[in-house]
Amino acid sequence: MILNRLSLYIQKRQPMFINVEKKGLEIMQNFTYYAPTKVYFGKDEHKKVGEIIKNYGYKTVMIQYGQNSIKKSGLYDEIVASLTENKIKIVDMGGVEPNPKIDFVREAIKKCRENNVELILAVGGGSVIDSSKYTASGALYDGDVLDFPLRKNSPTDALPIGCILTISAAGSEMSSSAVISNPETNMKRGYNSDFNRSRFAICNPELTYTVSKYQTACGIVDIMSHTMERYFSPCPDTPLTDTIAEAILTSVIDAGRKAMNDPFDYDARATLMWASSLSHNDLTGCGRENGLCVHQLEHALSGEFDRVAHGAGLAVLFPAWAKYVYKYAPGRFSRFARKVWQVEESDDMKASLLGIEKMSEYFKEIGMPQSLGDFGLSNESLDSLSYLCTFSNTRTIRSYIDLDMEDVKNIFNLCL
Repeated sequence: MILNRLSLYIQKRQPMFINVEKKGLEIMQNFTYYAPTKVYFGKDEHKKVGEIIKNYGYKTVMIQYGQNSIKKSGLYDEIVASLTENKIKIVDMGGVEPNPKIDFVREAIKKCRENNVELILAVGGGSVIDSSKYTASGALYDGDVLDFPLRKNSPTDALPIGCILTISAAGSEMSSSAVISNPETNMKRGYNSDFNRSRFAICNPELTYTVSKYQTACGIVDIMSHTMERYFSPCPDTPLTDTIAEAILTSVIDAGRKAMNDPFDYDARATLMWASSLSHNDLTGCGRENGLCVHQLEHALSGEFDRVAHGAGLAVLFPAWAKYVYKYAPGRFSRFARKVWQVEESDDMKASLLGIEKMSEYFKEIGMPQSLGDFGLSNESLDSLSYLCTFSNTRTIRSYIDLDMEDVKNIFNLCL
């Protein structure tokens, strides 16, 4: 479907960046790698949370979580028991929604200040962790925390954060990024700061056994996308970093199939959980640029239509974006096809398209949507999505070409 429409939208354009394949450049970019989060990985590790926090010296903790799933599963009671046993005061703050909202964060900030909270414990996935990050920065900031994603200011301090991961997806447990939504403007934006780094992350794969197939699949796509966003950046090849990214992708593809078939496969769940962290803690971006181009497109989609799960949106957008830009880097896309999807085509252009098709087929195999129509959207939505994505036509998005509002609309159109 996407391929048939491709010729209608691809224009003859010059790449924004030097074509590193033609120039033969082999200079890895300078980078700083910083991953201070202490990871406690394995069965029953969450039961140590009280002891872990006590060793840090914190005595008053806010627990942020989603709706009631952690209470129904008994996880909440286990956490409370561990904290109580270690004489840690608890400030409860449940109710984080998917695509976390700024109003909730503002309420949490107020509660932190009223109760002299010393650490925020996020129990959940990316939405809960991101909400906790904004709360942590906002609690020690005199202005509105929205200043950070709007680039009006940057945090200079923040409360410490710890987390207990319950879904393998966003990688927020080890990342420096945090995303928030403002329903009043349909804005969904993020910012990066080392203050967003968790002090510790408790990762017990068993806690993901009850995650639904749909959300498991969304997580698989998110993990792959975080890795591919860095892999597909306009840079010279980085042999070691590239190989790490390819290993993560092939491991996730295999573990994803196993977890979808048997949700209680510990090894598969463990692979996905660890890959979630590695995909977004900057390891797969060492020596490369990191613009998360497709994420920018998806943030407009789920910002405008809150019912769209982040991973599901990425599953629709990534193949469309790839088919829009692959001709600017056929060497990179054909390598992806051969290393990740075992494509045996010798022609780079043909191999690139086969790899993109295999990616799309895998997303379909695990139950992900294939078009914007699967979300109930039509071409009537494209103008507003493109306008939102380009910040009212005031920015372009860095990719293999400079994506302006027309390009963005073309990519969304390929998703219909």
